[in-house]
Amino acid sequence: MKASNRVLAVAALAALVTTSACTTDPVTGERRLSKTAIGGIGGALGGYLIGDIVGGRNDRTAKILGAGIGGIAGAGIGAYMDKQEHDLRARTAGTDVQVIRQGDDLILNIPSGINFAHNSAMVAPQFRRTLDQVGQVLGQYDRTYVDIYGHTDSTGSESYNQDLSERRAESVADYLTTRGVRSARIGIRGFGEMQPIASNETEQGRAANRRVEIKVVPIPESDLR
Repeated sequence: MKASNRVLAVAALAALVTTSACTTDPVTGERRLSKTAIGGIGGALGGYLIGDIVGGRNDRTAKILGAGIGGIAGAGIGAYMDKQEHDLRARTAGTDVQVIRQGDDLILNIPSGINFAHNSAMVAPQFRRTLDQVGQVLGQYDRTYVDIYGHTDSTGSESYNQDLSERRAESVADYLTTRGVRSARIGIRGFGEMQPIASNETEQGRAANRRVEIKVVPIPESDLR
């Protein structure tokens, strides 16, 4: 299968899975991915959202220990992430930021249209207030790993898009550190155009693919032993 066709197939599968398997809580109105959706997306996109953290746990744990950051007792992980999810939803209400719960992990999907100018890796002034709110919550709940992923659409060369995605992820990481999120907790990765969530054949699809995602993963005490 040609690379372009493979990307389109992945995009179609991911879009189908996410659309068909998201569920809405009838009381809170919050949208979550079902286990079926998580499995489907993992298969379509290589499992990067539900796989291990950037750099692997051994490397990241060493940094966490060096920074004196603690972990969460196993029985308390769910409640800890519940509170963090609630606060993130409250702080990002009224924006285009999507907060998705996957097991005990949280994914913040941030469309690039609200955070970066076209072809720019500089955090846009109008987005800083939202990122300030996110940073305050992440700083408060410091017993988590924070992975930041940059993505682009397929316009332009693969090498350019890869570089742009990395620079955008790094810009968000740098900004969050100025808002109290300790750098030892943060990992960054750029995926360029290779992890689409929609078709790049339409402007709407390309806009959806231009995004930054922040993955928040609890640090179990068992990781630090």
